[in-house]
Amino acid sequence: MTSERARPVPRKYVLFDVDGTLIDAVANQRQVWGTWAVRYGLDPDEVYRVALRTRPMETFAAVAPHQDPLECLAALHTLEDEDVRSGVYAAFDGAPELLSALPSGCWGLVTSNYEHRVRGRFARTGLPVPDVLVDAAAVEEGKPSPVPYLLAAERLGAGPEHCLVIEDAPSGVKSGLRAGMTVWGVNTPVAVEGVHRHFGSLREAVPEILAFTTGAPGDSAI
Repeated sequence: MTSERARPVPRKYVLFDVDGTLIDAVANQRQVWGTWAVRYGLDPDEVYRVALRTRPMETFAAVAPHQDPLECLAALHTLEDEDVRSGVYAAFDGAPELLSALPSGCWGLVTSNYEHRVRGRFARTGLPVPDVLVDAAAVEEGKPSPVPYLLAAERLGAGPEHCLVIEDAPSGVKSGLRAGMTVWGVNTPVAVEGVHRHFGSLREAVPEILAFTTGAPGDSAI
């Protein structure tokens, strides 16, 4: 009697948000938006509150509806590019160890920022850049649409059911969930609504993320 061939075990994949998940950029984002707000005579705290939950063009429409949105965007881009060159950045504790330990080809980045800024920040913090990086320019629909995470999975050759999303923000969590992926939250004092698991810090999640990449189909990731 011929034994049946063992079916190959599908690989597991990890997709990371960047700012707030791998890179601690909260102070930088607040400063950039604060400088932008002052330039337009707006309240920095109110502008930042809106910017946290919307994309830039949506932020401009909400806080500066009478301004030229393209001019607003150009001003913001100039400030952000300068911040990449001169701002102070740090990787969250555990990020270098985690990214260095992940097998090549099984992880990627999904960010609402732009690739050149991500590469600049990673270069300054010593983090490795994967082959798959989906940025704001790669998609027409950003988070919370599922499109960014689905595109990253496609580029990795992965099915959504084999992907783990690591996020810190509500819009990113919704994006991963809508893509049909497992979503874990990190770096927040309380769990973002919808996450399958919550970790107060990235460091706490490191061993669990590494274990996920070696888990067999059917293993619980929740």
